[in-house]
Amino acid sequence: MVGKLSTRLLNICIVSFCKARQLDRAESVIVDAIRLGVLPNIVTYNKLIDAYSCLVSFDSAYSLLQRMSEARINPDVVSYNSLISGATRNCLLSKSLDLFEEMLQRGIAPDIWSFNTLMHCFFKVGKPEEANQVFMDIIRNGLSPCPATFNIMINGLCKNGYTSNALMLFRSLQRHGFVPQLITYNILINGLCKAGRLGGARRMLKELAASGYMPNAITYTTVMKCCFRSRRFDQGLEILQEMIDNGYTFDGFAYCTVVGALIKFGRIKEASDYMDQMMRNGIEHDLVSYNTLINLYCKEGKLEDAYQLLDEIEEGGLECDEYTHTILIDGLCKAGNIEGAQQHIKHMNVMGFNLHLVASNCVVDGLCKAGQIDHALKMFESMEKRDSFTYSSLVYNLCKARRYHCASKLLLGCISSGMKILRSSQRAVIDGLRYSGFQKEARKLKSKIRLAQMVQF
Repeated sequence: MVGKLSTRLLNICIVSFCKARQLDRAESVIVDAIRLGVLPNIVTYNKLIDAYSCLVSFDSAYSLLQRMSEARINPDVVSYNSLISGATRNCLLSKSLDLFEEMLQRGIAPDIWSFNTLMHCFFKVGKPEEANQVFMDIIRNGLSPCPATFNIMINGLCKNGYTSNALMLFRSLQRHGFVPQLITYNILINGLCKAGRLGGARRMLKELAASGYMPNAITYTTVMKCCFRSRRFDQGLEILQEMIDNGYTFDGFAYCTVVGALIKFGRIKEASDYMDQMMRNGIEHDLVSYNTLINLYCKEGKLEDAYQLLDEIEEGGLECDEYTHTILIDGLCKAGNIEGAQQHIKHMNVMGFNLHLVASNCVVDGLCKAGQIDHALKMFESMEKRDSFTYSSLVYNLCKARRYHCASKLLLGCISSGMKILRSSQRAVIDGLRYSGFQKEARKLKSKIRLAQMVQF
């Protein structure tokens, strides 16, 4: 009795240290326990496998099987489920399949969570057909799918672009007595929003309310973001008001979603009003809300106020991220203070931040707008990463400076590398060459663009 109680106490300590991310102390407790004659059991090692898988690496978690063998403790289905989950977390499909096979060879029968995790892994690496086969294996093995099984299927189908199939599965399950949970509705609403089916998402939101569940902040925020992405601001703000009227919790993330969308489309006054409302409601600032407020100040031209927030962030025990500095660099560029933006980039390097692509794009565009095209080209050449915006912005600004041949060369290099560039930038180069008297060069460029696009296709 004393031995069992001691081992149980050991496991409670292991769980506590693992939750606190103190694996070294958890290992020390095991060593001390063995020294006192209290031996770890299968539960002890299963907790360690899960912790090592989450906090260290899959390989370190798998190595615990050897320690178990040395202690003459056989792994069980929980051990392998934790390992498969760890492999899935890191998108290691081959490892997940090997573990599943190893489990069968040891004579350990997979349970519903073994299949659920493997199915999730297939979806995560973009193999929905194989995931569906795993779902069929659950039925063939005589296991009863649980609500999590259906949620994984619906979520996986949505994430892989099969939202209609997910919706059909959902309706079929309902006809067979499946009672969806709040998380199921949230998954479908998110999937419909990502697919741009705002009407379907709003209908699902009404169905959720009618089912007796209380939509949470995630539900409402998801639909609001979809409304804003579709430029349907009034509908998005209606969702916001509906949430407030019904007394649902409206957190800082939801406010930042509204404010961020309004800023993006130039509705600065409304964004400022909602930010004020957030502060009046006593919602404490986190880094996301600070970044949103800094962005708002920059859009309003209040750079001094934006920089003052940096001190407030540090005083609150938070640390600025790359996005914080990128917002400030963009604000400086928009204000025409290119030198200040470049100095801030140097400050980022000193602080140990990697130069964010968006920040580089802002400076390149700012240099162009300040008439410093050659400096912009030099910075462009020094950039390790470039995206469509980098090329499109530079090509367009080269055309504004009437440097059409340089823009043409850059445009072809971009398209040949398989990167898309805005059609407006393409037209600017072709029209610029044509109207400057270089008709032949314009025709050749147009032909090369078509050829490059055909090769890519």
